Amino acid sequence: MKLNKRSVTHYALSDSPADHTGFLRTWGGPGTPPTPSGTGRRCWFVLKGNLLFSFESREGRVPLSLVVLEGCTVELAEAPVPEEFAFAIRFDAPGVRPHLLAADGQAAQEAWVKALSRASFGYMRLVVRELESQLQEARQSLALHRCATRKVAGSRCKPQTPNHSSPSPENGHFLPSDCSPMGSSEEGGSRPAGRDLAEWELQGPASFLLGKGQSPVSPETSCFSTLHDWYGQEIVELRRGWQQRVLGSQPECKP
Repeated sequence: MKLNKRSVTHYALSDSPADHTGFLRTWGGPGTPPTPSGTGRRCWFVLKGNLLFSFESREGRVPLSLVVLEGCTVELAEAPVPEEFAFAIRFDAPGVRPHLLAADGQAAQEAWVKALSRASFGYMRLVVRELESQLQEARQSLALHRCATRKVAGSRCKPQTPNHSSPSPENGHFLPSDCSPMGSSEEGGSRPAGRDLAEWELQGPASFLLGKGQSPVSPETSCFSTLHDWYGQEIVELRRGWQQRVLGSQPECKP
């Protein structure tokens, strides 16, 4: 892989935030300066994205080495020096030596192994796929929850059952509970108090019609006119009495 040295150096020294930094001891690898003894060389390492830079010190301005963390695995390893918390970066390509590194303690070792294992674009692709799958499941769960909520809300809004105890409409109008469709008891031709229904019907319009040879339940028009005349007799009597009272209250004219 060919990289522009100036661009890489500018990126290593830029103000862009680093994913992980710290001192590590190294025992060689591609681009790592050789060590005079088996104790390894202590360098300052900076991880940015999938690029691992090493410097002579924390204030170093020129990278000593660069490792592109693609097509590799990070695993624990044994260091040449006992009691070192070592780990190795191994590449799948044949003929490439592994990078053997060691941290100052177990916590630092675990933090570096975790950071380096998650630095590759291959790992990021797996994370993106997993997040997309979780997002799809969350959307499906939300859709099912909304559907269930609508069903519950719909079941609560039941139509009101009609009140069977209320009076039914008669010709489009509701009648009071003490009234009947045939009229109130105060209408003309009502049954007098103390008489039963049969006696009143014989002395009322039914007997009047029977006296003329007509049926009171006949649907003929003559029956209706006869009933109209019979019920109008009371009105005629009341009007005649009113006229007599009016005439009687007027003063007589003297010649």
